[in-house]
Amino acid sequence: MSKSRIRPRVLVPLAAAASLSLLLTACSDDSGSEASSTTKGDVTLEFWSWTDGIEAQTKVWNKEHPETQIKFVNAAGDTAYQKLRAAVNAGTAPCLSKMDGMNLANFAADGLLTDVSDFAAKYKDAYTVAAWNAVSPGGTTFGIPMGSSPLFTAYRADLFQKYGIQAPKTWNDLIAAGKKVQQKNKNVKIYNMAGEDPSTLVDLSWEAGAQWYRVDGDHWVVDFTSPEALKAGDIVQQLVDNDLASSASYADPGVFKTWDLGKTIAMTTSTWRLPIYDTNFPKSKGKWQLADSPVFDIAKPQTSSNFDTTGVLKGCKHPDRAAEFAAWLSSTKESLTALTDSVSKSGLFPAVKDVSPYVDKIIPTEMFNGRSDSAQVITTAASRVGEQWQYGPNYAAMYSEMQKQWGQVTKKQLTVKDMLTSLQKWTVDDLNRKGIKAVAGS
Repeated sequence: MSKSRIRPRVLVPLAAAASLSLLLTACSDDSGSEASSTTKGDVTLEFWSWTDGIEAQTKVWNKEHPETQIKFVNAAGDTAYQKLRAAVNAGTAPCLSKMDGMNLANFAADGLLTDVSDFAAKYKDAYTVAAWNAVSPGGTTFGIPMGSSPLFTAYRADLFQKYGIQAPKTWNDLIAAGKKVQQKNKNVKIYNMAGEDPSTLVDLSWEAGAQWYRVDGDHWVVDFTSPEALKAGDIVQQLVDNDLASSASYADPGVFKTWDLGKTIAMTTSTWRLPIYDTNFPKSKGKWQLADSPVFDIAKPQTSSNFDTTGVLKGCKHPDRAAEFAAWLSSTKESLTALTDSVSKSGLFPAVKDVSPYVDKIIPTEMFNGRSDSAQVITTAASRVGEQWQYGPNYAAMYSEMQKQWGQVTKKQLTVKDMLTSLQKWTVDDLNRKGIKAVAGS
């Protein structure tokens, strides 16, 4: 499979657009004519978010931009996306809302967002390619990146020394280290994989260079069984088969104990989690160290990341102003300096190309032993996020289906390869049922 990144824009003729509803819906809704013009005069835009620190920044914006006032609504809660969908369908949706990458793709496929490609283009160069992919499923841009969560490793340096292992440079190194630890103490695991959370497989697939979804002309290619995807699946299978991973549930408040008490001695982690560890690892504070995430190819190292975005909802009458505010919020030094300060409690890590001004602020110094350059590890992770990954139009639904099967994988009732094969068929069938043309890739 090609590891080149998806084209920045997929142009689809009208005859083909009917089968690629992801591109059709947002470009043909009632906001189409409004989206083609530039707003004149003073306007107020409603913005839903649930990130600490964001409301304070909207107030800063409002003082400096009287022509575009932002009405902030705290939409925190487990039903935020359901409420957002209901608001769009009722015609009462905000102009802007925070959403993660997979939900942005899902909302776009369902025709609930506005195509802001023309207005957003001038802001593109501030962000990483991977971040821009997250707001441009299928090549059409529906929002602006808000933040990223590049993956790296945290490990118990004291226990690694005790068991005679080093921070793994590759995933095969992690497997070998896990086996060595098991020989010395069968009660200690090298990693954790919760039965409800298949994110390990997602991360490894991304890092291996897999493309579960990609656009090819007028259709989607769904490829869960490519050589890259199966390479990632093999590492997960080895973790399962050799009992190298603990199974602490992330839904259990006591999950932190598996690391704090040294029962699990390493994890892949990201920026937003660092403050959480600082307050939940009382016994092991100062014993941890950061390192690059294990990779599949040392010559071409890459990692993965989740992305937060600011989506522009269907019916937004001023998409040009919406894009302008969203870009100011997540790319200007003024806003990012405040949001990345630990005082803001936002946990936001920038999705911009240059993260160096903001890294030091997010590192809880008492948490780590200081024997490695934590800032450099995080900066490197941000620069290594694979550019090939794309969220497809039913990614959120696919992820829910994967969660159902993942528990069987961790219990050795289903192999990873069989799950990937099943997911590929399920995803292709689901897309075609929804009128979105899709074919299997392998």
